Amino acid sequence: MNSSGLGNYSRNTLNSLYKFFPENNYILFTPEINNKYFKKYSLFTVITPQYRLSRKLKSLWRSIFLVNQLKNQGIELYHGLSNELPEGISKKRITSVVTIHDLIFLRFPQYYNAIDRKIYYRKVKYAVRAADKIVAVSRQTKEDIETFFKVSPDKIEVIYQPVSPAFLKKQNSDHIRKKYDIPEAFILSVGTLEPRKNQLTLLKAVNSAKINIPVVLTGNSTRYIAKLQRYISQNNMQHQVKILSNLSQDDLAGLYQSALLSVYISLYEGFGLPVAESMACGCPVITSGLSCLPETAGGAALLCNPHDEYEVGEKIKLLIDDASLRKSLSQKGTERSAMFDEEVYAKKLMSLYKNLTE
Repeated sequence: MNSSGLGNYSRNTLNSLYKFFPENNYILFTPEINNKYFKKYSLFTVITPQYRLSRKLKSLWRSIFLVNQLKNQGIELYHGLSNELPEGISKKRITSVVTIHDLIFLRFPQYYNAIDRKIYYRKVKYAVRAADKIVAVSRQTKEDIETFFKVSPDKIEVIYQPVSPAFLKKQNSDHIRKKYDIPEAFILSVGTLEPRKNQLTLLKAVNSAKINIPVVLTGNSTRYIAKLQRYISQNNMQHQVKILSNLSQDDLAGLYQSALLSVYISLYEGFGLPVAESMACGCPVITSGLSCLPETAGGAALLCNPHDEYEVGEKIKLLIDDASLRKSLSQKGTERSAMFDEEVYAKKLMSLYKNLTE
């Protein structure tokens, strides 16, 4: 499991199921054990590749070699948590569920190379055909599955992904800010540093609107960071912008809880977990009016056109200047975040499992 959104989804799913339904036996099939990101392996039966070749070819193990291990383990139901199912699972008569997070590789093919697009398409096409039930993390993703793969709506169930409990407990925000040398008032933006997440427009918005509050970007880095750093240098924003990566959930939650506001103006998402995390922490949020993000926000955020840096800047200034609006959005966000509670999620997922196996 990695530190990405898919990794968070898998960890939160396992933790939630074990916490609220500990009577079941959960078997985790994973190409490798990574204690850095998931420390609760001991709670589960863990199956990893048996042979050196399988350990090297992780993708092939998940796609091809895994199905025989499922059969050998006598699996009653298999849930593919990240857009794929092993080949031949339906022929082995193993009941299966697959979670589809997004179809961004079809909506924005320019962000992916041709080989990756073909691999993703083949995997998702097989998974949605072979699965007994599909979990979509938003109505937007459900509509995309129906549109691109002509799947019956009855086969798809929308279950919002949960927010980790770390974002619901009070963190030592002062300590965390001092740890990263961040002042009391700052703007937070969480998400992998990549073009689709649109951090460059945020920096342009802050610069054009002459907003002097520090901006903290957190997320895994890609080549896009060079473009961000170039803009930061060209516009003398070195002392205003801080870029952080590899934060623990507790530290990230502490930043949400102490930020003046958060901005998540992605161009397209399947769910938009940073919006849900921000609301759970009581942090007022500005997000994109595109894709699933208005659905995730549920009226508890300011929406903007993510392509318009001037509109983004005006929304940020509005929220900075209006304390009552920040308080209102914080309260609405806290109420909205109940939709993403781990117990609600676990119960919906278990109900789906039982309906398929009883």
